[in-house]
Amino acid sequence: MRIRDWQDVLEDVVERNVDPEGWRAVAGDRARGVGEDMYLAHPRVGLFVLKTYAKNPYEVRGVGSRVARRLDDEIGSYLPDEETPSRFAVQSPPEDEDHAQSVARRLETVVQTHADAPTRPQDFFDDVMGALESPAFGPMAYDQYDRPDELEGLSDEFEDAEKLLDAELEDLIEEDAVDRGFM
Repeated sequence: MRIRDWQDVLEDVVERNVDPEGWRAVAGDRARGVGEDMYLAHPRVGLFVLKTYAKNPYEVRGVGSRVARRLDDEIGSYLPDEETPSRFAVQSPPEDEDHAQSVARRLETVVQTHADAPTRPQDFFDDVMGALESPAFGPMAYDQYDRPDELEGLSDEFEDAEKLLDAELEDLIEEDAVDRGFM
């Protein structure tokens, strides 16, 4: 397992040439200490884990790694299905002004189409992400105040990776003095 900066792991996710709608995510508070944990998974790519914290209101720092090259039934049992109401997306900015205008036209068409017809929130989200050319999006199990059961299960499943990543994150937190109160 290679531990990297969390943004490098997200770049790896973005650069994967797989069905963008096939991604799943599970996220919530870290079990111990400041920050959040997030698992990102795709059946053709595997499973990634990110551990992050807010150094300040403008900067997020963290670490991550790929912890599985494929998803088996046990890992899959912790991942949300299509009917999960929460969603996530990984975005890349438009390449230039022409690309931005093209994306805006597609987005306008999608919004107008959904405004004129009955639609499910999940379908609207999926179509918007398609118009925005999101490289990764899908359902997400998330708890902003605690840890979802699925996150606990994945953490238990990848206990050794969790320990290594937690130690690396704790070093960053200590280096940034985020674990201390204001004086």
